[in-house]
Amino acid sequence: MPSYRAPVEDTLFFLEDVLAIHRHDNLPGFSDASSDVLQAILSEGGKLASDVFAPLNLSGDREGCTRHADGRVTTPKGFKEAYTAFASGGWMGLSVPEEFGGQGLPHLLSTVMQDFVSGANLALSMYPGLTQGAIAALLVHGSEEQKRTYLPKMVEGVWTGTMNLTEPHCGTDLGLLKTKAVPNEDGSYSLSGTKIFISAGEHDLSENIVHLVIARIEGAPSGTKGISLFVVPKFLVNADGSLGARNGVSCGSIEHKMGIHANSTCVMNYDGAKGWLVGEANRGLNAMFVMMNEARLAVGVQGLGQSEAAYQNAVAYARERLQGRALTGAKEPGKAADPIIVHPDVRRTLMQIRAFNEAARVLVLWTALQSDIAHRSQDAAERQAADDRLGLMTPVVKGVLTDRGFANAVEAQQMFGGHGYVEEWGMSQFVRDARIAMIYEGANGIQAMDLIGRKLPKDGGRAMMAFLTEVQTFIKDHDEDEGMKPYVVPLQPALNDLQGAVLWLMQNAFTKPDNAGAGATDLMHLLGTVVLGYMWGKIAKAALAAKAEGRDTERMDAKLVLGRFFMERMLPETTLRLARIKAGSETTMALAAEAF
Repeated sequence: MPSYRAPVEDTLFFLEDVLAIHRHDNLPGFSDASSDVLQAILSEGGKLASDVFAPLNLSGDREGCTRHADGRVTTPKGFKEAYTAFASGGWMGLSVPEEFGGQGLPHLLSTVMQDFVSGANLALSMYPGLTQGAIAALLVHGSEEQKRTYLPKMVEGVWTGTMNLTEPHCGTDLGLLKTKAVPNEDGSYSLSGTKIFISAGEHDLSENIVHLVIARIEGAPSGTKGISLFVVPKFLVNADGSLGARNGVSCGSIEHKMGIHANSTCVMNYDGAKGWLVGEANRGLNAMFVMMNEARLAVGVQGLGQSEAAYQNAVAYARERLQGRALTGAKEPGKAADPIIVHPDVRRTLMQIRAFNEAARVLVLWTALQSDIAHRSQDAAERQAADDRLGLMTPVVKGVLTDRGFANAVEAQQMFGGHGYVEEWGMSQFVRDARIAMIYEGANGIQAMDLIGRKLPKDGGRAMMAFLTEVQTFIKDHDEDEGMKPYVVPLQPALNDLQGAVLWLMQNAFTKPDNAGAGATDLMHLLGTVVLGYMWGKIAKAALAAKAEGRDTERMDAKLVLGRFFMERMLPETTLRLARIKAGSETTMALAAEAF
């Protein structure tokens, strides 16, 4: 049976030493997260993930969710108790303002918890994760009455939330949606239509489910300009806050999926369901994008979580599995064979996954920190710089971390040989579960197009230029430090590759858009590789400082080796990506559609 332990110790090091988050104690909520509080939160969150969520992962996958004849859905055995433990522990509202029942702590800490529970049990973690996204959207765009009505119960975890976008004919192109909203005399709307792929659309974990639904008001403009957002509860809410009649929304079926079997991914039918407008009419995407951007970052964390869980199990197996002898002579002469972890190609695989995991974990924490700064700082310039970083990194976190997370789950499965293909070992579940993260919340090709079409040229390229300058400054500040040379010297040519790609695209993509489309995914991964290299530079700097103080020397030595491995074996991928980008789109677009 697979196992998982939340990486509490590493995460503490990344927060306190690598990112030095206590330098931000001037931001609201940060001063409450002292070292002692931080350690307590991560320790307790790690226990919940490792001891409560993780043991249900394999059994939940096997049992799945069940839809009953009356439309009710029950989740696998143990899920309700685990969800209740999460909700009653206050984890749902960790970073929500205190006025709505939250704790007002940094969003950064909610991201840490997302990492832990996503690695422990992806399907189960999605129920609270979607609720937190819905909370974020209502906080920004909900009316005061909507906030008072829904947020306290959602923060408490007694009610959960969802996001309803996709329709059978309408995926990424939301302008095609057909769900309609008809105004009622009391100011509400009646919604009718069908949504598909709605995660956590119906279940038995909470008393009420608060659906955020995009629809088109009768007479609204066509396309995305006529989309509005509505809050549609499963049960109507009485004036005193108690639950009233059942609303006209129901689960028509549960999707039969490749993975995340324990999450109820539903076809949702809206039959004159009563809903209330969130924000302005015909500006629903503005409101929904708050939740979508939260979800994209959270999905990137899911990719990391599956990579981490798969790695932990692959390492445990590689230490135990006896197969062959080391090329340099027997390491376990008293046994019939050596453990496979002695073999260079096995080590290459495991180090490649771990080197990614550690840099990716710092990246998601660094990105979450930018979100906190952008929303909490009193300094306008600081807010703008953080918001620029956040926007630039969102497609990278979502696209690169989920692409690599899936690939790493496959590589970890490979360590088991034939056993990895057998369900009882649990490795196939990591592969199946990780696959969805590359698809939902905008498929990764869409993330790449968002990067190259929106994020790169936005504000005259300000965000990308600032990032290039930031990394160049880091290299310059440390290139005379002998200890840092293995981490900054290789970073320079990689940064040059990124600059070269941006320059080539500026010169060749805007007059010939297909060049942008053909190079988008390579640009996303080129940027992602440089970002991960930059994160390793930050990790190495902190590890060298810790070693100089005599702290945790053996663990810091391991990090420095992993950082060198990344710089030597993984960072040079940027040259390949640049070559692909410069190849342009001619051959990609040469074949006629019927020639495929």
